[in-house]
Amino acid sequence: MRLGGQLFGTYEDPKAWAAAVTAEGYRAAVFPVSAEADEAVQEAYAHEAGRQDIVIAEVGAWSNPLSADPAKRREAIRYCQQQLALAERIGARCCVNIAGSRGEQWDGPHPDNFSEETFTLIVDTVREILDAVKPMRTFYTLETMPWIFPDSADTYLALIKAIDRPGTAVHLDPVNLITSPRTYYQNGAMIRDFFAKLGPYIKNAHAKDIHLEGRLTVHLNEVVPGRGLLDYRVFLTELNKLAPDTSLIIEHLATEAEGREAAAYIRGTAEELGIKLNG
Repeated sequence: MRLGGQLFGTYEDPKAWAAAVTAEGYRAAVFPVSAEADEAVQEAYAHEAGRQDIVIAEVGAWSNPLSADPAKRREAIRYCQQQLALAERIGARCCVNIAGSRGEQWDGPHPDNFSEETFTLIVDTVREILDAVKPMRTFYTLETMPWIFPDSADTYLALIKAIDRPGTAVHLDPVNLITSPRTYYQNGAMIRDFFAKLGPYIKNAHAKDIHLEGRLTVHLNEVVPGRGLLDYRVFLTELNKLAPDTSLIIEHLATEAEGREAAAYIRGTAEELGIKLNG
């Protein structure tokens, strides 16, 4: 298993970027340049990552391919295709996006997000992205989300079967699957169920944490790993059963201090479990 995390600062030079990754003790990273960068720049970052034994965990394709605006939808699909092609060129573990949203907020809730029509639209959209690139080394993945498919192990598995393309895989963010107090307190069981159903498809995961407040109606807040109730013992145990280069990326941090706190918690939990964590 490879641990990576958020970097703070701007690193225009590949060697400076790789040095910043390794200075934090990480051995996985999010690719820092997009498909819009010069191809020589892309290659330089990929080369330096390989030289420093840094696995490129993901290439982000953050956009809304489900937009109700036809022009925005076409542009988002084009962007996803470009980012997936970049991930393929550099051998990233995956290219990741969310499915999108039928509403104006690209990553927000909407009454139609859980309709059969939306499920079909996601399938058709992912096929269009994959068929344009036909990846052989990487995968197009959808991050699990609370208010759009895939929002559970079962809906993710249904999507994979419906998409029916070899370039489809899974990106897991277990915090995004916790949407009720019941799941909050029983999240270890939810995580085990997810791995039981989708383990072979998982290429990358995000590390966050979650805290339930004691006020109505329900307030679930994202927090730094170690400050919430996500069952990291189960999470890390299950991740450790996958391929050795499976990556775990700490995200959504406000400061370097939070990043180091989160990494220390994850590393400490892995050590308690006897898990060798590369990074």
